[in-house]
Formats: sequence, structure tokens, C-alpha cells
Amino acid sequence: MVTRRVFLAAPAVLAAAAPAAAAQPPAVADHYRAVTTGADRLAARGWRDFDGRRVGVLTNPTGVLKDKTHIVDSLVAAGKAPVAVFGPEHGFRGTAQAGGSEGSYTDPRTKVPVYDAYAVSTAKLAEMFAKSGLDTVVFDIADVGARFYTYIWSMYTAMAAAVEVGASFVVLDRPNPVGGQAFGPQLDPAFASGVGKKPIVQQHGMTAGELAKLFDAEFLPADTNGRRLSKLDVVEVRDWRRDMLFGQTGLDWVLPSPNMPTPQTALTYPGTCLFEGTVLSEGRGTTRPFETIGAPDIDWRWAEELNAMRLPGVRFRENYFAPTFNKFVGKTCGGVQLHFTDERAFDPILTAVAMLVTVRRLYPAIFAWRPDNYVDKLSGSARLRTMIDAGAGVAEVTGAWRDELAAFRRLRQRYLIYR
Repeated sequence: MVTRRVFLAAPAVLAAAAPAAAAQPPAVADHYRAVTTGADRLAARGWRDFDGRRVGVLTNPTGVLKDKTHIVDSLVAAGKAPVAVFGPEHGFRGTAQAGGSEGSYTDPRTKVPVYDAYAVSTAKLAEMFAKSGLDTVVFDIADVGARFYTYIWSMYTAMAAAVEVGASFVVLDRPNPVGGQAFGPQLDPAFASGVGKKPIVQQHGMTAGELAKLFDAEFLPADTNGRRLSKLDVVEVRDWRRDMLFGQTGLDWVLPSPNMPTPQTALTYPGTCLFEGTVLSEGRGTTRPFETIGAPDIDWRWAEELNAMRLPGVRFRENYFAPTFNKFVGKTCGGVQLHFTDERAFDPILTAVAMLVTVRRLYPAIFAWRPDNYVDKLSGSARLRTMIDAGAGVAEVTGAWRDELAAFRRLRQRYLIYR
């Protein structure tokens, strides 16, 4: 390990070593191969799989190839321009903040019409599909593996709309950046919303392609008078395994949304996004959203309490910050920043529950749920909120969903593509 003292004392040695280090390939563990996304597989074939098809693409800035070309630009360059592009939350080019979109317009680069597909109904999206004249819907968006991340529900709506217009559906699959294991509570259908439409668990551990297979078989028929997609194709990722985190994929991180700056943010998000349902800042308006949590008048005691719990894979640093937007704009907040000690051992939902239980106990005059009980939509029911309010401990809260998690793991098994 190079300490600051050694670094300052030996610049010549380090400088001499720099060229050799720079020549090394990206850090991918020896027993892994760099993965190839579904999009790169089709691009390598010149997109000929879409010959003679009128393609509409549901995508955003993450729909890129290894050469950093966006798939829409690549399709246009190959002479296979889509008939339309559909933008999800944050928009096709990704400029909008949470809960926003970019509207409908003609893309100035490609001249392809872009439809605003965020938060629209199945009927409205089917109308857009019919207007565009498509016969094939292509989905290519990098998900982050949490039930309340809206892209998978945009995919579900697009699948239902494709059933309505008789279109085929193609998923250009990408890795799940937080791995392939499932954790957390399952959504109670009574709490369905735009951040969770169907009963899957909070960290589903599936790729978009695997979810599409599950959605088509388990949920679509109830919403489409017993029908399923006329054709569903998943263009699989090559060389991805369920035990891989994003750092082992060999891919570059492209922000899936404005407040998801790093793969580490994605690791925390399935848990710490629950703080959106509280009065505390979840770190929006800082450079480390979802890794930085706090509020005015919270102090060092929270970090000390959390570190004493020895939660797996994480340490907490006492932290002070002033958000530039969202909650507590310009006000100094105290709180914690999460730092990983072992990304594979880290459990984001266990960690978030521990954070909620301790902050409520330590700062009863500061902590509160959002008045609209939005946390119920995020967690999938009123259970998390009511148990914590009743004084339940971390083990009791997380144990409450053990049976439903086991049932979901059994259900999803038949739809998994990767091992």
C-alpha cells in the first residue's frame, strides 16, 4: 500500500512505474471475460436482424455501444433508421430531473421523431405506436436493479402497448449492475404505482430481458384480456454471470439518470432510496446522491451508532453537506456517507433499515416520514413504516418479508437466463 509519506518521498519511482501501469487493460477479474451487450451483438452484425422491420426504440443515454455510439445513431448510420424513438423518465437524451421528461420533438441529429413515453397509459402509448407505424418495439435501457427505478415499468407499459397493436418486442439485454440476487420485500398490489406496478421484490436481481420474460408470462395476460406478446426476443448478454457486479463487466458506466453518477450509487440505491419517503435528504443536490444521507441538526452520533452495528460491507463517515437542489437547499445538513469495505457483502436493504431504525431513535424531533407516506409506495406496503414506528428492530423488520422473498425467488427461477 502506498501511503502519502511514501508517495511524497518517491516521485521518481512512481513516475517510472506509471507507463507500465497505464498499459494494463481495464480491471476485470481473471475469472471473468468482458461482457458483450445485446446491442453490441446486433451492431456487430450490421443490425441486419432488423432488415425489413419498422422499428421503434425505447431508450435513453445508456443505449450505447462499446465504441460509445448511441444505438439510434448507429441504426441511422447503418441505413436502418428507426421510425420513432420513445423517451422514458429523464428523456431520450437524459436531460430531465427525477419525475420529468423531455417532451415530444424531432431529434435534431437523426431527424427521427421522439415521443414522450414517460408515465403514459398503455392506451396512450399504443396510440403513439400506431401513429409511428412500427411493427417492432426495441427496448435498450440500462436498469439498476431496484423495483422503484421506473425504466422497467416503462418497459412493462411498452409490452402491454405492443400487445394492443400486435407488435413484436425485442430486449437488447444489459447486465444488472448490482448482481443477480434478489432481496427485500415484495410489492403488495394494493400499493401499485409508477414506482412499482407489479409484485416483484425490492431488489429483483434480474436483467431487463429476464424481467420481460417474467412480465410476459405472469402479469401481461391479466392486463391484456389474456393475451401475451406475439413475439418476444431477448438478445442476451454474453459472458455475464449472476455473481458479477458492474466493476467486473469491463463496460463503461453511463449515467442511467442524473442522480446515478457511479456504480457505487447503484449499489446503495435499492436501500437508501427509501429516504425519499422521509423528510431527510437522500443526497440529491450533492455529488454523491443516495450515498449521502442527512438533515440539519443531525450529528456524529448517527455514524457512531451505525458503525457499532458492524453491518456487512460498509462503514459510515460523519458527513456535512449543503444540497444545491431538492431538500434543504443551501442549508448545512449533518449525516453520513456510506463507504464500501466489501461490495459483495453489502446488503443495501438491510443497511437502509438499520439507518431508518437508528435515525428515528436518535433524532425523534428531526426524523419523520413524508406526509403522503410515499415510503409505502417505495417499500411496497405500509409494513416497513408501521413496524419502525412501533419500535421494531432491524432483524424483526427484515425478517417480516422472508417468506415472500423465498416465494419470489422460486417464481423467478423459471425465467432466469444467466447462471
